[in-house]
Amino acid sequence: MKFFADTADIAEIRDLAETGLLDGVTTNPSLIHKAGRDFIETVREITSFVSGPVSAEVVALDHDEMMREAEVLRRIADNVTIKVPLTPDGLKTCAKLSGEGTMVNVTLCFSAAQALLAAKAGATFISPFVGRHDDIGFNGMELIADIRLIYDNYDFATQILVASVRHPMHVVDAAKLGADVMTAPPKIIHQLFKHPLTDSGIAGFLKDWEASGQRIG
Repeated sequence: MKFFADTADIAEIRDLAETGLLDGVTTNPSLIHKAGRDFIETVREITSFVSGPVSAEVVALDHDEMMREAEVLRRIADNVTIKVPLTPDGLKTCAKLSGEGTMVNVTLCFSAAQALLAAKAGATFISPFVGRHDDIGFNGMELIADIRLIYDNYDFATQILVASVRHPMHVVDAAKLGADVMTAPPKIIHQLFKHPLTDSGIAGFLKDWEASGQRIG
């Protein structure tokens, strides 16, 4: 499974990139607003040290304007992935961009039917929002399972990018179901490291080492 960071915080992205775990980044206007940064400059800086896909979202709702914004964004770097909403105009834009060789991330997916449409439109990634599904009483992971089954039935190349990840078990469950990618805030990725037995094991080793009176080097 590929790990994308869902943030526009440059320091957090750099920190994760240094671990060797980071395969890409997803951003959106809300995340960049939260970071207090210029949209274009933020995307440009991220692409300067992240070689994998970096999603940058259009804000227009009609096809022609989406294409205009996409042209601005994809000029930033070759690894910019244009993020479009799962609407008729969004999929029209997806089909056009995909046909031109541009990576496209179709976002705000909440049903298997929508995911099927995105795959037929040639999306590189489909972003089902599991956390928001859970929020309204549905099981977000059932959506992932349904999309995986449909895509495998027809050998669609579209990658399932699990979004709206709220906790580590979302990551584990998505991996068990065969999702291709997950995107999560850095704090969720860091939580994957945590286990009380790891912490207690380190504490025990350090205590024994200190008692031995030895040092390395």
